[in-house]
Amino acid sequence: MTPYLINEATSKKIPIIISIPHCGTEFPDELRENYLPEQVASIDDTDWFLQDLNDFAPSMGITVVYAKYSRWVIDLNRDPKSVPLYNDGRLITGLTTTTDFVGNPIYKNGKEPDQKEVERRLDTYFWPYYSKVQEHLDSRIQEFGKVLLWDAHSIRRIVKTIRPEPFPEMILGDNDEKSADKKLIDCTLKNLGTTYQVNHNDPFKGGHITRYFGNPAKNIHALQLERNKNLYMDDSERKFDLARANKMREVLKRNFLNWRKFF
Repeated sequence: MTPYLINEATSKKIPIIISIPHCGTEFPDELRENYLPEQVASIDDTDWFLQDLNDFAPSMGITVVYAKYSRWVIDLNRDPKSVPLYNDGRLITGLTTTTDFVGNPIYKNGKEPDQKEVERRLDTYFWPYYSKVQEHLDSRIQEFGKVLLWDAHSIRRIVKTIRPEPFPEMILGDNDEKSADKKLIDCTLKNLGTTYQVNHNDPFKGGHITRYFGNPAKNIHALQLERNKNLYMDDSERKFDLARANKMREVLKRNFLNWRKFF
């Protein structure tokens, strides 16, 4: 019941780890029947194909850790004690959400998780993912003395329950410059901004993963990239678009290569 999958580096390792916590689409057998079947058939709150978009990373020496299960089982990028990431009135699904992004229920009546079940899911799915990410960060720290965790996300261009207007093409989050060195942040903004419209910490500052692992004083840097789905998917935001994906892959490769000056 391992809650993560790993694409190991296939060439000489470099001090970068990629985490993709919201690409999972599976449901554990013991939970699947608790959900509304029409919701399980769509699971729209998914960062579709990000593991495919980043399939080049292992050949660059980067290990990719990504979620096996849907964020509807447990959200790996939320505070384990359900402390809100934002307090500005936006609708953000929780640690063990009972609704989708637009407020529709996802569970059959009476099948929502109680606190005992939440704790079980933390022990079974949440902390093992974190432990595996930590294991890879520790390995890179031991080898290089520094490491960067790149937390990869995507979102529909418009989600009115979060923001009435369209999102910028990309949003780089670093918890108000607390989770990574400023020179590294500035370099990343420049690298991505040559091709895409990039906001910085607005409207997302990075979720729990960025805030939990990022510790520049200990040479662990963490950045979250949120991007519009239609930058690598088609206009319906449902199908992978190879031409758009390849364009983004080239930008990401250039970004990762330009980080070498810091490592």
